[in-house]
Amino acid sequence: MTIQTELHAPYRFDQVGSLLRSAALKTAHQVFADQKISAAQLEEIQHQEIKKIVQKQVELGLHAVTDGEFSRSWWHLDFLWGLNGVGKYDYHQSYKFHGQQTRTDNAYLTSKVSYNPNHPFFKAFTFLNSIVPQGVQAKQTIPSPSLLFRDNRSDNAPEFYETHQAYLDDLATAYHKTLLHFYEIGCRYIQLDDTTWAFLISKLDENKTDPQAQAPFRKIAEDSVYVINKLLADLPEDLTITTHICRGNFRSTFLFSGGYDVVADYLSQLNYDGFFLEYDSDRDGDFKPLAKIWNHNPKKRIVLGLVTSKFPELEDPQQLVTRIQEAQQEVPLENLALSTQCGFASTEEGNNLTEAQQWAKLNLVIETAKKVWQDAD
Repeated sequence: MTIQTELHAPYRFDQVGSLLRSAALKTAHQVFADQKISAAQLEEIQHQEIKKIVQKQVELGLHAVTDGEFSRSWWHLDFLWGLNGVGKYDYHQSYKFHGQQTRTDNAYLTSKVSYNPNHPFFKAFTFLNSIVPQGVQAKQTIPSPSLLFRDNRSDNAPEFYETHQAYLDDLATAYHKTLLHFYEIGCRYIQLDDTTWAFLISKLDENKTDPQAQAPFRKIAEDSVYVINKLLADLPEDLTITTHICRGNFRSTFLFSGGYDVVADYLSQLNYDGFFLEYDSDRDGDFKPLAKIWNHNPKKRIVLGLVTSKFPELEDPQQLVTRIQEAQQEVPLENLALSTQCGFASTEEGNNLTEAQQWAKLNLVIETAKKVWQDAD
């Protein structure tokens, strides 16, 4: 089973982004918290550890590499806090993961939301891009703006905005300008991570016999489509923007379950270049919604997250090939790709596997893709 097309992101074998924090980095963060080293010293250690993991990703043969999110604590909050108008507070509640409790950090609005030209993620990307060898792409991950619609993060928006529409427009503009600045400093591949769709799947399924109860969640979906497509409009043609639809990832646990069918109509409207979709367990549903999500767009790729990042056991390579063939019944093979279902450390705590097991998972993705697609090399 082979197919030959142009090499471009998202790649035939790709990755979601976060990697297990190294022991040296974890120690450095603890020492910094104890005020025994300076912020500059912590950054130096971060850079040393990022160089190591970039080298490892390049050695594996990945076409796009990340900094493992080593310069942040959370997959989403660090970015949101960096926007003008977004502050940090103690939510006093843990996210409701199955069998685990997270820290209680959260974000809220402190004023109107706007682009921050000094966002710390720009500096982090500039460093990553400076150490990536020629022929390899530096991939940047950030959270979707829809994360600000949930978990009480914008309950106080009426304090700053006369209308909800004005808030959505400001949020889209802040993101659009952020993406453009990433482009200006050399980024050509950005992924917006998004747990909102999995949240909506669970809520819409939960209230499937009650349209009135579904209404506020459909409003979130409609707002998400509006904001995302507005921020994606009129970006440079050679800037690839994908999304990863995440079901939650903390210490190998999850937040949400359910198939994509109840949100497929909304996802089909999103103008992303690619969708990273989690398909590592039975709770993810079947492949039937893929046809609607792909929406007959020849330029769109669906990246199948068939290899779990939560557990160390390696999947059967032949079974992975078989599942790709099953997905091909809904989406042409040329519009499919393969990755792990999520990153390995959405928060600095990381999942319950070793670094060696992490690299083995990524290698399995690479070797399997090479069996399926001729242009995976």
